[in-house]
Amino acid sequence: MIRILLCFISVFIAFCSCSRDGRPHEEASSPAVDTVPALIMQVQKCSRLYTAEYNIHKIVTHDDVLRLKGTVLNRRLDMKLPLGDRKIAFGMDARLKAYIDFNDFSEKNIERHGDRITVILPDPKVVLTSSRIDRKSVREYVSITRSRFSDAEMADFEQQGRAAVIASIPQMGIAETARESAARVLIPMIEQLGYREENITVTFRKQFRGHGITVLSGNTIEK
Repeated sequence: MIRILLCFISVFIAFCSCSRDGRPHEEASSPAVDTVPALIMQVQKCSRLYTAEYNIHKIVTHDDVLRLKGTVLNRRLDMKLPLGDRKIAFGMDARLKAYIDFNDFSEKNIERHGDRITVILPDPKVVLTSSRIDRKSVREYVSITRSRFSDAEMADFEQQGRAAVIASIPQMGIAETARESAARVLIPMIEQLGYREENITVTFRKQFRGHGITVLSGNTIEK
C-alpha cells in the first residue's frame, strides 16, 4: 500500500508540472503577435505630443543710412550723406513649442524583429506661438535730418527677427529633445505590452537630420 501510495503521489506531481493540454509549461520568450495593433492604438491616443518649449531672446538691429547714388561724368557715384543715419536695436522674446503628431501613426512606423521593436517617430513640428518686443530695451539713434522709426517699421523689424529665429531652429537641438521626450512617454507604454526596455528603440527616420522640421507660425504677436 505504501508503494502504491508513493507511485500515486509521483504521478500526481508529474501531472501538475504539465499544462492543462498535457504540454510542459513554457515562459513566453517574445511578445504576443497582436502587440503591434495594440501599440498603434495606444500611440494614436496621444494625438499631438508636445515635447519641448523654448523661450528665445534675440537682439534685433537695423541700420538705415542715406546714400547718394548716380552717375557723374560717366562715373558711378555712391556716397554716404552726412547727418543721414538712423539706427535701432531692441530685444525680442519669442516662444517656440515642439510637438509630434501621432494622428497618422501606423504599421509603417514600427519595425519588429522577434523580441526587438523599433518605433520610427513622425517628423517633429515646431510652432512659433508668440513674439514680443521689449520696449524698455529699444535704443535709437536718429540724425536731426531724419524721422524716428514708425510702428510699421518696428513691426517689419519684428517679422525679420521672427524669421531669424525660425532659421536658427535646426541648430537648437529641438529634434533630439523631441525624440528624448517622446521616448520617455512611449517606452513605458511598450514595456506594458511585454517588451524589455533594452529591446526598445525610439528614433526618427534615417533621412531626417533635423533640417526638415516643419515650422508653423502662430497668429499671436505680442507688442
